[in-house]
Amino acid sequence: MAKADRFKLINWYPPLIGAGIRVIETSADFTAITVEMKLRWWNKNVVGTQFGGSLYMMCDPFFMAILMTKLGKDYIVWDKAASIRFLKPGRRHVRAHFQIPPEEITRVKLEADTKGKYDAEFEVDIVDTEGAVIAKVHKTLYVRRKDAKRTEA
Repeated sequence: MAKADRFKLINWYPPLIGAGIRVIETSADFTAITVEMKLRWWNKNVVGTQFGGSLYMMCDPFFMAILMTKLGKDYIVWDKAASIRFLKPGRRHVRAHFQIPPEEITRVKLEADTKGKYDAEFEVDIVDTEGAVIAKVHKTLYVRRKDAKRTEA
């Protein structure tokens, strides 16, 4: 089973099941992941739209998973910061497509190798079934070579 296919096993992770979040596609080179969340009674808020916490949760681990996989065991990758900006109410099923192009992964690796550590920044749009952007998520990931000397952040 290819790494990208194995990653779909995350669909059995109880917090994702509980929120109704599913990985629906991973690229063969594991540089892209598409996630969806259907609007269900258990992930609606009191006004009947997608619960904001579930919208963020559907975006939490995926940039980190791509970088950890592509950089390998010699690197530490941690979430450092995140923000979500809600633009429209989520009244339909939603999707997010996470992608880090190979040249960006190479750049992140070079920065971490050169500086010892690096804060990589990524953005993803959450879109509904009509293509409307309902939220934007910004993630900052801390990347450090394991053999690099730790310095205060």
